[in-house]
Amino acid sequence: MRPSAQKKPDPGAEIFAEGVQLLRRNPALAALPAGFCRSDDCGHAPAGGWAVVDSGGTVHVNPRRRAEPEEWAWVLAHCLLHLGFGHVPAARGSRVQPDAYQTAARCAVVNRFLATFPVGRAPVALPQEYPGGDEEELAERWRRDGLPPAGTAAAVGTAGAAADQLLVEWTSSGRPPQDWSAAFAAALTRTMSAAMDRAGGRIDEQTGERLPERPWTRALGWFVSSFPLLGGIAAGLTVVADAELARAHGIDVAAVNADAGEIYVNPLRHHTDEEWRFILGHEMLHAALRHGERRGGRDPFLFNVAADYVINAWLLEMGVGDMPQGLLHDPQLKGLSAEEVYDRIVRDQRRIRRLATLAGKNRPDILGEPLDRGPRDYVDLDDLYRRGLQQGFELHRRGRGLIPAGLVEEIRALAHPPLPWDARLARWFDEFVPSPEPVRSYSRPARRQSATPDIPRAGRYHPEQDVPRCTFGVVLDTSGSMSPVLLGKALGAIASYATARDVPAARVVHCDAAPHDAGYVAVTEIAGRVRIRGRGGTVLQPGIDLLERAEDFPPGAPVLVITDGECDVLRVRREHAYLVPKGAGLPFTPRGPVFRMS
Repeated sequence: MRPSAQKKPDPGAEIFAEGVQLLRRNPALAALPAGFCRSDDCGHAPAGGWAVVDSGGTVHVNPRRRAEPEEWAWVLAHCLLHLGFGHVPAARGSRVQPDAYQTAARCAVVNRFLATFPVGRAPVALPQEYPGGDEEELAERWRRDGLPPAGTAAAVGTAGAAADQLLVEWTSSGRPPQDWSAAFAAALTRTMSAAMDRAGGRIDEQTGERLPERPWTRALGWFVSSFPLLGGIAAGLTVVADAELARAHGIDVAAVNADAGEIYVNPLRHHTDEEWRFILGHEMLHAALRHGERRGGRDPFLFNVAADYVINAWLLEMGVGDMPQGLLHDPQLKGLSAEEVYDRIVRDQRRIRRLATLAGKNRPDILGEPLDRGPRDYVDLDDLYRRGLQQGFELHRRGRGLIPAGLVEEIRALAHPPLPWDARLARWFDEFVPSPEPVRSYSRPARRQSATPDIPRAGRYHPEQDVPRCTFGVVLDTSGSMSPVLLGKALGAIASYATARDVPAARVVHCDAAPHDAGYVAVTEIAGRVRIRGRGGTVLQPGIDLLERAEDFPPGAPVLVITDGECDVLRVRREHAYLVPKGAGLPFTPRGPVFRMS
């Protein structure tokens, strides 16, 4: 007798099982108690599609349909979302099937949700945009205007041309009909809570166990849930509680680095939950109001102290937690900005040097650079702080309480971001390097208007006789620390604005350890190749003195100093400005405007 032939494995079943595994990786969808039917004799499986879901919680799959595991995961997620959204509710008795408009509208809503809740990959092309409104609004709209054409969100279901939603009678004896919507909502809530706990550091990444909640973690969660003004900022910042890191960098209680979006706290310091709220609110306002960038050429510690006086007064006025002992507060400075407080306290530096911030005595808690703790992912934190404060301000004033007037002014000022450096430089050229004005004359008539062709009109022209032309001086730092990219960007901007102002030439001086006078350089040559002299040390004052003493340099012409900030203390006796890289500082208090190249 011939041995019985062994049944060949079904490759489609193996791929489908892989798709089910991909689906189960999503905890919200895996929690739905649904089943899958893939038998050849299933009467509900769609002949021209992938799957159909019924109100009993079963997904009927076409066994002859071939797809990739990621595509099966998307198809099954689409069907299970019909259950979770209540599109096929379980009930006893006879059921009335939804019409084509209703099923299409429900598919559109499910696809719109999957676009932001990705599971697998769609087996067909999906549209880039989805119609707005819920199921009922879409169904009524399409009953009135007709179904959208194929290829849109409404036409994408999992059963081909048929409906992928089937209402059947609940037949489970002894059990009430399953509430699919409540099960999905509970699972989705658990999933989002676990994700927030993991993002907030409350879950151990290695073991998956929940860590004991620390007081600073509770304080950060309080801002997110109960204080909308800083809730958006709190959600985007990371609290780093590392005792060794705090000890190595001398952080007594807390410090912040706005560029990295991190607040460093000393976990060995004991404070109440209310005090941790005050501490975190203090550091968040430092970061959100960009006190590190606003410092400019001021003393870092003294400006930090001035900002502490302002911030602590605001937090006390708003009732945010309890201020720990030893923090800076003076009722006589109420209503002043950080810059105004700095101008007052800078007169008595001996007394101020004995004061302490949250980082410790004579230490600023606004860190200039992020602490080194390994590679991290960065985002546009300047936009995050601005947007978080603006949105929090709108939510806060709807009923949370009053906000100090000074803080309101600074938040509204953040709503208008500063002009880019090139636009500010162009304004400086417009103000101090005016272009020559043309002369009107009837000897050069202008084109006559078509409405009044008989009326002659004066034309504009520049006279040919000798007239003084506008110019400016450039003191160019050519030391070894200046990068070629920085030099090219600065010279290109100068050349473009000088051309726009009709400046024929500029007086250029190269400076490293000694000045090198290049004389008047045509604007077109500035924009092209320029031979750079120097590349040694940095001493710029002799170059400025050379320009000021030059007989061929007009006394009213301004001077533009281009440097990376690693220079000597400069004294310029005429109108001037500085062009430095972003993040660089000057070793003195500049009297002219400072443009920072990004």
